[in-house]
Parts: sequence; C-alpha cells; structure tokens
Amino acid sequence: MSVIDLSASSIDITRALCDIDSVSDREGPLADLIEATVRQFPHLDVIRYGDTIVARTSLGRDQRVVIAGHIDTVPINGNVPTRFETIDGVDYLWGRGTVDMKAGVAVQLKLAAELVDPVVDITWIWYDHEEVSEAKNGLNRLSQAHPDLLAGDFAILGEPTRSEIEGGCNGNLRAEIRTRGLRSHSARSWVGDNAIHKAAPILDTLAAYQAQEVEVDGLVYREGLNAVGITGGIAGNVIPDECMVHINYRFAPSKSGEDAVAHIHELFGDYEIEIVDLAVGARPGLDAPIAQQFVAAVGGEPMPKYGWTDVARFSRLGVPAVNYGPGDPLKAHADDERVPLAQITDCERGLRAWLSAPTR
Repeated sequence: MSVIDLSASSIDITRALCDIDSVSDREGPLADLIEATVRQFPHLDVIRYGDTIVARTSLGRDQRVVIAGHIDTVPINGNVPTRFETIDGVDYLWGRGTVDMKAGVAVQLKLAAELVDPVVDITWIWYDHEEVSEAKNGLNRLSQAHPDLLAGDFAILGEPTRSEIEGGCNGNLRAEIRTRGLRSHSARSWVGDNAIHKAAPILDTLAAYQAQEVEVDGLVYREGLNAVGITGGIAGNVIPDECMVHINYRFAPSKSGEDAVAHIHELFGDYEIEIVDLAVGARPGLDAPIAQQFVAAVGGEPMPKYGWTDVARFSRLGVPAVNYGPGDPLKAHADDERVPLAQITDCERGLRAWLSAPTR
C-alpha cells in the first residue's frame, strides 16, 4: 500500500489529505493510508479501532498528552481537488477539508513522525464520523470501548481556531416545543383552534431573550437561544392542529445538562417540550500547569470556544482539553472553504515548540 510522504511540508501534506475523498461514511481508504503511514515509525505503537487510528509513544515520561483530529469531511460540492490561491495578499489552500480539519491532521501526522523524543508521552488519535451522529462518532466509540486510550494529563483537539487557543466549549441542547389545536376547514376557522397562532408567544419569548455572557475560569462564554426551525400546517384550506418550534440552546460550560433542561422548562413550561439532543460543554482546562506551559509556548491570549466540540469527551473523562488548529471556523463547511498557509505553519511551529521544549 502507498503511504503519505511525511517528510513533505505540512502544507503539502494538507493538500494530499484533502484530495482524498473522506466524506463521512467513506473514511476507510484514508484511514487505511494513515495506518500504513504511521506503522512505518518504530517509536509509535499503532492501534486501529474501526476507522480510528491511534499512535502512541511509550517513553516513560511523567505526563501524557492526547492530540486528536477527525479525518472525515462534510460532502464535497465542487471544491476538490484543492488549489492554491492568493486573496488580498494572503496565500490560501482552497478546498473541502482544508479548514475542517485536514490541515490540523496534517500537522499532527508530520509531528507524530518527527518527534521521536518529545518531552511528554503523546497519544495521537485520528478518528472517523465526527461530522455525523453521536452514535457513529469514532472518538465517542473509542472512549466507550477503550477509555484507557484517551487517558492523559492534557488533550488538544485540532479543530480550526486560526491557530489560536480556544479553551473548552459551550454545551448544546436542542428542543422541540409543540402547541396543539383543533383542525377545521379554513373557511370556518372559528370552529377550529389554530396551533400555529398559539406558537406566537414562544417566538416572542425567543425574540426578547437576552443571552447571558458567563465567565468560566477566566474566559467569557456567550450563550445563545434561538429558533432554528418551525413546522406546522396540513393543507392550504385546513386550520392546523399542531405546530413545532425547534429551539437550539448554547449554554456555558459551567452549567450541567440538568441546568440547561431546567432553563428550557422555566421559559416554556406551559408548552409540550421534547429534548431531542443534549451535550454538555467543557470547562476551559487552562488552570492545569501543563496547560499553562502550552499557552506560554504557543503564545497569544486564549479565547472561549462557542461551538460544541469533542473536547467535551475528554472533559468527561477528567482530562482538561483545548481546541487548537489552523483555519477560520467561519469557513468550515463553506463552499469556498480555504485555510491561510501561514496558519498551518504557525500551528506546526507552536506544537513543535511545546512538545520539544528542553525543560518542563
């Protein structure tokens, strides 16, 4: 089997990875290639679980760091193969996966090959099915089957952060709020009870809602509560007997899942509520000494991560975790997805400096 040339630049490795189709459910060939590539290096112990590849050093260091990235992408839409382009004097690599998150994976693969004597033991994880359901998520399945492989003193997820540190993540809740009515012919609407009209107070509450800004371990997380969908109606001449407002609540990592659910019931307790998705967030994970050493090596001011990411899986296992990877998250999943080349090299430089530091 062919392998990835990890002696190439992290930019060229990014391009090679992105030009391989690994849309969710099609990660197998890329997982095969990554496995074959990292098995070349004797300092790495390689384990495969499904389409998730784990490569570990076993040097007897006092601390272990877990560094992970997902290998799948959202569907391609005319944005493969990749190409280089320059916009307003900035050089980019354009194409699906360049931001979310094969640039981060490229940096990780290069460092996994080259760092034969890091100052900490490292567990590298490249996993499948991040862009789809929780049940398929490779990191989730690995954490359930082999939680020991996620064990460490600190974890880094290579999600796009413009090669800046983003600590923890907000929690994520989705709820369906329903109103009920009575069907009738629309020519005799007074006989029925319009469920869509009865949803107006729900929308009024959402429109007037003032989202909180919550400080957690020195970072300020901005919450959000929004309608993201509404359905109702049977036909053009029928008064509807049901309406559903789909709500998304992004809540600070200091709050539990129970806190988030209670808040939804506090606001909409007069209605029928169904919680359809709930994922708690992760605290910043920046108070541990090893995390502070990472911040000092990388530089810059850590920021909060507003969206939910897989750092929460590490947090649940008691491993403090941050997001750190090249790419602007605003360009993730976009048809013009593109990563500044400088952010790829900056991410590599930051991780290399920290993992190669002469003293700890």
